[in-house]
Amino acid sequence: MSETLLTVSELPAGFEYPSDFIRFVTMEIIYLEPWFVLTDERLRERHQGLKNRYPNRRLVPLARREDNDDVACWDLSTGKISIVHDFADPGWESRGDRGFPDFAAWLHSAIDDMLEFR
Repeated sequence: MSETLLTVSELPAGFEYPSDFIRFVTMEIIYLEPWFVLTDERLRERHQGLKNRYPNRRLVPLARREDNDDVACWDLSTGKISIVHDFADPGWESRGDRGFPDFAAWLHSAIDDMLEFR
């Protein structure tokens, strides 16, 4: 698991993956078209890229939408999961109100997206 997800030394201080997310990844449910859970090198590259592109944000990516540049991230400033439009200019990356209080709420939305996507 430590290689699949970010390790303690790679994560921002004070952040731990929620147990329901770890369980989800352990079950290897990572593809919910159009979303896919970021793991391994894709996760590390996206995490580093977000840190470089948005240095004033404290984001831990969890999933990416394959049909655009949206990335679901734990936003450590708000304590919620935010949708970030990656590669937008800093200050324009937020997707407005589309945020979720926890992983379960994001997962429900991702399943809705999966059912609607085609």
